[in-house]
Amino acid sequence: MAQKLRIIPIGGLGEVGKNMTVIEYGRNALIIDAGLMFPENDMLGIDYIIPDYSYLRDKADMVRGVIITHGHEDHTGAIIHLMDEINAPIYTAPLTRGLIEVKLKNAKMLDKVKINTVNAGDRVEIGPFGVEFYHACHSIPDNFGLGITTPLGLIVHSGDFKIDHTPVDGKVTDFAKLGEFAQRGVLALLSDSTNATRAGWTPSEAVIDGALDQVFRDAKGRIIVATFASLISRIQQVINACVRHNRQMALVGTSMVENSKMALRLGYLNAPDGLIIPIDQALTLPDNKVTIMSTGSQGEPSTIVGRLSLGRNRSFDLQVGDTVVISSHPIPGNEEMVARTINRLFQRGAHVIYDPILPVHVSGHASAEEQKMLINMLHPQYFIPVHGELRHLHRHAALAREVGIPDENIAVIENGTVVEFSEEAGMLIGERVPGGYVYVDGTGVGDIGPAVLRERENLARDGFVVVNLRIDRKSGKLAEKPNMISKGFVFVRDSEELFSMAAKKAEDAAMSANGNGIVKSVETALAEFFYAEMKRRPMVFAIVNEV
Repeated sequence: MAQKLRIIPIGGLGEVGKNMTVIEYGRNALIIDAGLMFPENDMLGIDYIIPDYSYLRDKADMVRGVIITHGHEDHTGAIIHLMDEINAPIYTAPLTRGLIEVKLKNAKMLDKVKINTVNAGDRVEIGPFGVEFYHACHSIPDNFGLGITTPLGLIVHSGDFKIDHTPVDGKVTDFAKLGEFAQRGVLALLSDSTNATRAGWTPSEAVIDGALDQVFRDAKGRIIVATFASLISRIQQVINACVRHNRQMALVGTSMVENSKMALRLGYLNAPDGLIIPIDQALTLPDNKVTIMSTGSQGEPSTIVGRLSLGRNRSFDLQVGDTVVISSHPIPGNEEMVARTINRLFQRGAHVIYDPILPVHVSGHASAEEQKMLINMLHPQYFIPVHGELRHLHRHAALAREVGIPDENIAVIENGTVVEFSEEAGMLIGERVPGGYVYVDGTGVGDIGPAVLRERENLARDGFVVVNLRIDRKSGKLAEKPNMISKGFVFVRDSEELFSMAAKKAEDAAMSANGNGIVKSVETALAEFFYAEMKRRPMVFAIVNEV
């Protein structure tokens, strides 16, 4: 019996972020991307989220290679975690390799991982897969789409893409290669769905230059531009604006500095000598001669812009009259955090520029007409929308139907759902494998689960109360009145009567328990008491000490 070709989305389907896909044929597997996702507002204390690739753990020997399509965090952010468990070479472009090496070096893994550099137009044989890398426009240089020749046919994976005729780096999408794929015949197209709900065409990166020129003309003081540290093309646009308007630029934030140094070294950033200076030197220049490039465009409190909005940045502070440019769109789920940060920046006297005030950021993803154009160019037999929330995937499927893909040849699936191809049956939806969240909290990876997050949410909402009971070992009676501590609930000194009544409840519960299950009796009694009195449910902890 002929082997089946299997496509397994591990991350990125049903969400925006943590993109990761596995393609299998027999005992051979190919991994495409290994990204992270930023936490949502209710994921308290979580640094970031990576795909649940536990499906691969007992198949690690099957993995023939890992392809990283481009350098953004939602495609590279989990690479150190994945490569800690997978012994296979990485295939990626020079800039992406540089960004990955920064991560591996920081994790002390650089010598353990083999990276093969590939360029647009290359073809590489990886096990039974012939992988062709073609250039596709996005918001970062060295962005690949993939043509993967398998024993059952050609799969095209669009990666992240847009149709941009005036890209910042001057490199347009390789339409000739796409036409060649179409002539060969495409078994399945996996296509980026992020902007499927946006009608029309995504604007070119070139429009940002005009918006930056307006910002630089109008700004009387310092300009602080916040964007992603991996958005190399945006950093270049700000460098160009500094040249045109006679400003010097300082880079702040560890990832921004490291990525920019690497991109300058490899030639992906070009700046005149002396234009980029240390932040200490920049702070001595006249305000109208300074631009500061930083992280923090998503409003994260720990980043430079987040700390500036709170007045907690160590190396320099926000000044009245500074212009802050937020050069990104909020990641879905981050809208509230970004809005709060913008409001705080205004409160501290800054002028804040963000889309839609001026087009200081455009999406790197195709809108509906571009998505239909790609489908029409390739004429795939089967279509699988990828990279997006369910609403994006379903809308992309509707666009595919509009341009003639039969409904039965479209698979709208979520993480973990296996799609199988065979010569006999065509495309079938197979079993479901793990495809959930793995939370990273500090140095802990996967040791935080939904139960802990629920506890954190309860603590954040209602706080906690600790009651300390000292029991006489001989008599089994309380040696003294219960001592109570409250955090995040109500302040003990301001609610003496409430806590006096609570102490009496705890004492009664302890006595009625008569030495059996004192902790549970006291915690239950206090939880019921606080809800009856305050209509709130603090977490209650009873501690019993025998004396």
